[in-house]
Amino acid sequence: MTTSKEEVSEGPVHALARSAWQWILVTGVLSVALGIIILVWPGKTLVVAGVLFGIYLIVSGVFQLIAAFGPHVSAGMRVLAFISAILSFILGFFCFRDELDAIWLLAIWIGISWIFRGITTLTVAIAADGMPGRGWSIFFGILLAIAGGWLIAVPFASIGALTLVVGCWLIAIGIMEIISAFQVKGSAKAVPREL
Repeated sequence: MTTSKEEVSEGPVHALARSAWQWILVTGVLSVALGIIILVWPGKTLVVAGVLFGIYLIVSGVFQLIAAFGPHVSAGMRVLAFISAILSFILGFFCFRDELDAIWLLAIWIGISWIFRGITTLTVAIAADGMPGRGWSIFFGILLAIAGGWLIAVPFASIGALTLVVGCWLIAIGIMEIISAFQVKGSAKAVPREL
């Protein structure tokens, strides 16, 4: 005997679309918070900044790793997201080794990580026609790749300048991630429950 109000079970795409915005939002809030902390206390927090960058990169790597194994990801995108996650882990753990080396080399490593993440985000956004927040993802990928290239290409004379620039970039990138999260949340409502 069937009832007229049969419930449709939630499909994996719908579940991912419903929860993906939360992961993006957490990463964006962490980026903004870390950027503000670095800008407020640049002189006193250089060593702490290295540790905080390490924590941020590890958390970001976890979220990227979760995204890499999502059911919606193609094999090529899975590999790019997995590489980006592994690089985030390596760079995050590098920050915990030697404070001064970590601070000086952080610009190069953050640049490489941002380039990989920017290319991954850009590639996914270009390949996925119906992706929620696609325009913001394309813009975010381009912004992240440019920021990474800039960190690698421009040699900084002082650590203070590095913290100022990285703090500003983190706030900008975090704001873009927060905007993307809410766009993904809004667009996720259109995903049919059975998918």
